[in-house]
Parts: sequence; C-alpha cells; structure tokens
Amino acid sequence: MNSPEPANAGISIIGAGPGGLTCARILQQRGIAVTVYDRDPGPHARNQGGTLDLHADNGQVALREAGLLDEFFALARPEGQEMRRLDPTGTITSRHVPAPDELFKPEIDRGQLRDLLLDSLQPGTVRWGHALDTISGPADGPRRLHFADGTSIETDLVIGADGAFSRVRPAVSPAVPEYTGVGFLEAWFSDVENRHPEIAELVGAGSAHAADGERALFAQRNSGNHIRVHIIRRVPLDWISTHGLTAEDTDGIRAVLRHEYAHWSPRMRRMITENDGPYVDRPILALPVPHTWEHDATVTLLGDAAHLMPPLGVGVNLAMLDAGELALALANAATVDDAVLTYEKTMLPRSTEAAKALEHGAEHLLSTDVHDGSGDSEAQPHEQGENEVFGRRRQTTAQPEAAFR
Repeated sequence: MNSPEPANAGISIIGAGPGGLTCARILQQRGIAVTVYDRDPGPHARNQGGTLDLHADNGQVALREAGLLDEFFALARPEGQEMRRLDPTGTITSRHVPAPDELFKPEIDRGQLRDLLLDSLQPGTVRWGHALDTISGPADGPRRLHFADGTSIETDLVIGADGAFSRVRPAVSPAVPEYTGVGFLEAWFSDVENRHPEIAELVGAGSAHAADGERALFAQRNSGNHIRVHIIRRVPLDWISTHGLTAEDTDGIRAVLRHEYAHWSPRMRRMITENDGPYVDRPILALPVPHTWEHDATVTLLGDAAHLMPPLGVGVNLAMLDAGELALALANAATVDDAVLTYEKTMLPRSTEAAKALEHGAEHLLSTDVHDGSGDSEAQPHEQGENEVFGRRRQTTAQPEAAFR
C-alpha cells in the first residue's frame, strides 16, 4: 500500500496527555484531521498529578507553535522556580530565587495544562472511554485499533502517546519499563498556610530538596495552597508487602518511615509523616537505554511511550517537543511515511542522548553533593545539544530541580 498524504490520512493518537494533545492541537491548526483516544471515561475522571515546569527551549517552544504560549503564562507560576536545598535538620544550604522577569521554566499544575490543551481542540477530538487493547493489520497499513469495549477502527497512522505502559509500543518494540531500584512515596498536604505552616515555610514558593546519601525528599508547591512531597528511597519493588503492609495501611507505612528517617529533625519529619490522607507508591521505572526500533510507516511513539526516563525534569518537555516535531513533519511531508521518517531521524538520537545522560539519575537524587548556590545538584546529569526545532536552533538542558511530577 502506498503511504497516503497526511491531509488525506486517518491519524489516531493514543493518549490524551500533554504530548498527545499538543500533537493534536498543532495538526488541527494546520488543517490535518486527527482523533485522540483515551482510556479515561472523561477529562476529569482522575487527578492529573502535581506540578511541572515547561522550559523555554522545548515545552514552551511547542506551546508557542500551538498558539497557546500567552494562555500558558496567564496560568503559570513564575515564583515556582524558586529552589531550596535543605539538610536533614531543615537548614537551607543553597537557594535559587528567580528574578522578577525570569520565565525560563515557570510551574503549572498538570491538570491546568491538560485543560488548556483540551479546550484548544475542536469539539469531539478526544474519544473518552477508549482503552486500546491491540493493534492489527499490515505494517504498511492500514492498521486496525481494537479497544477494550469490543469496538475497532481503521487508521493510517497510530501515534503512541500513552505513557510508560504504552499499548502501542508492542507494535514496534518488545521493550518494557524496568525498575531503577529507587522508589518515590508521594504525600499530599492541603491548605498548607493554615494547617501546615511550618512545612509551608520550609518549602517556600517553589521546591525544596533534602538528602542524606541514602534517602531524600522533594517537596513542591502546587496551586490552590497545596504541597506534594516525594519521599525518595532505595527500596525493593515489593517493599510494602515485605513489611507485612498494604498500600492502604497509612499508619503502618508511617511507622516504617519514622524509623528510616529517625535521624532527621522533627520539623523535616513533618513532611514525611504528617500528610493529609494516604501515601501513593510510585516506583521509578525506565526503558532500556538506548530504546530504538525499526521504522514502521504506520506506527510511531512520543514521550514516555518512546523514551521513559527517571523523573529529572525532562519528561513532559521532551514529550511536547516530540509532539510538535511530529505534527510539523506531518504538515510538511508528502506522505505519512516520509513524515514519520523525518520525525524519528531527529527524535531517536535526541532521546537516546538524554536517556544515556539520565540513566542513573534516580540514584543521584539521594546524593548530598551540591554544585553551587543555584540549587542544582552536582551529581545531576546534564544533557545539552543543539537541534533544528520548529525552524530555529535550540538547546536542551535537563534540570533536576524540576523533577518528581
């Protein structure tokens, strides 16, 4: 089968996260029809997670191409760029306070970013309640998407934007995420200025990180007077059950944490054991490095589906950069096959370079080393390189203090 022109092709995006929605928005702006399929029953079926930063040299570039940069800045929190490094006593050892006009990586809640992108799409673009089961059909197309509800549709291009456990990835790669050996335990704090003023004072307007070489925590302001704390430890994947606990046993988990963090000061332990509600266990997974695949004219991947890495501040930014590049490749290519080739020629080397730089980044989060007074960790890997993106030169830098979203 000859590859169709993008303007006449059926294009299906699996996953209504920032990457998938950014790709859909830019395609629609260029007159290319697209449908997004998502497993959730609706846009607000679940909490979208904490806060994230969008960098001026990747995430913001994609939003500019989508025509949404001004709307993003209206929602973003530039003050969230503040970064504090604490020691286990709660003493500030370094601090970065953003300048009044600093907009390199302002924070925005994930839910706000998702709503911004959803509201920018044509009505009916996202088909909710469509959990992908399998993909069938020849490699040269058309492909058939089979959903868990028994329905199926035919399409010329499948774009996997469905995250770590992508159901699209098996069509091009046998790779599966692997545990890094480091786990995050998420704790939530609400109405912090009134209910948790000491924690609010410790964290400040942005983020705070503390480590002792074996364990760490990362606390971050969200909008609405909320703070999320990630308790970071080197633990077995089944650490909860090996302690004879379940994920719902909040008191039992607190007892374990009190023991492990006993040498930290009482005010630092408040961020570990005085949370509102249960903990959320989030083991840190990553795809093998490098993760590449043989070109397929009808299937491609973006974001975590393509290059799941430790959470060091690049995940959403790279997903949105991927999305913008793929959308523009489709808008400018003669065929879908040509567009996918053009996109993967840039994306795969870039993601491989970044993944190599961040391969052991989860371990570095436990380090006590510091680089300087800016709040960056000396042990944090940095990935820098220049690529042609949206017709301009860009530089990418992985910033660890923006992690743990």
